[in-house]
Amino acid sequence: MIKTHHFVFLILLALFSNSIYASTQEASTTGPVCGNSIVESGEQCDDTDLNGATCALQGFSGGTLSCSASCNFNTSACTSGGGGGGGGGGSIPPASSTAVNFSGKAYPKSVVTILKDAQIVTTVAAGTDANFSTLITSLSAGNYIFSVYSEDKDGRRSGLLTFPVSVTAGATTNISGIFLAPTIAVDKKEVKRGDNIAIFGQSAIQSDIIISVNSEEEFFAKTISDKDGIYLYNFDTSVLEYGSHNTKSKASIGNQLVSGFSPLINFKVSTQNIPAQLPPQAPAKGDLDTNSRVNLVDFSIVAYWYKKSNPPVKVDLNNDRVVNLIDFSIMAFYWTG
Repeated sequence: MIKTHHFVFLILLALFSNSIYASTQEASTTGPVCGNSIVESGEQCDDTDLNGATCALQGFSGGTLSCSASCNFNTSACTSGGGGGGGGGGSIPPASSTAVNFSGKAYPKSVVTILKDAQIVTTVAAGTDANFSTLITSLSAGNYIFSVYSEDKDGRRSGLLTFPVSVTAGATTNISGIFLAPTIAVDKKEVKRGDNIAIFGQSAIQSDIIISVNSEEEFFAKTISDKDGIYLYNFDTSVLEYGSHNTKSKASIGNQLVSGFSPLINFKVSTQNIPAQLPPQAPAKGDLDTNSRVNLVDFSIVAYWYKKSNPPVKVDLNNDRVVNLIDFSIMAFYWTG
């Protein structure tokens, strides 16, 4: 029997016309201003702001990276040699290549996954400073939907950050300043009114974390992530009424980087304390990216193949060689969120 929350899919499916892409956020379309010392979309750097980049992250063995007057990396003082260390994966493409370069902040030592048109195209490890950079090459000119997510040290996933990107032949498109939202969890699925509920997760190191708790009145709390990006806030539930609530968090670093909000986490205020449940076992079907969950990433992969010919076997959940409402119904049954 399909559970009540699975009917969310029926609403989502009504939005299909040609192709559907799940997303939580879109890249800003505000044009960059070169020379204002702030790295914006389309810029690799700006004046002294290198957005955490180094020669090593650009595929050199060392040296000093600087910024040109056109807000692109100047690698003339970099030394050639092997690839960079943690947070690497990027390199300098040939001048005639068609590529997209992604750079930003995730969580220290986390694995960042890049999807192109709902298909995983590459992964890259963030450094101990949470910075990551990776170059997608061998592209054809055209329009793509790129998405980025990461997982923290405990396997909790960030929200899916999505970018519609127009790629020009023979040019490298730079998507910089990415700042993934924090992960979030609570220690109780039900908390006795007046007791604390621990709200925690991971973000970039030394980030200002804003926590929102939804009630009749929205409450906000603030804390700071530590050297490993971990944050924890013990929220006093005496200000909350009995019933269902949810919480979310966002991060900022100075006045330069602000993330979106994390996914919502639900909990209930009652007369007893019940610990949060352990993660569910791997679903039998629908877990297309093999992370033991069926969620929006898996949904977006199936949505990409909706009514298209010759879908991959793993996407065709009932093996009838077409992706249709039956496949989405199966996914809804195994949905974990």
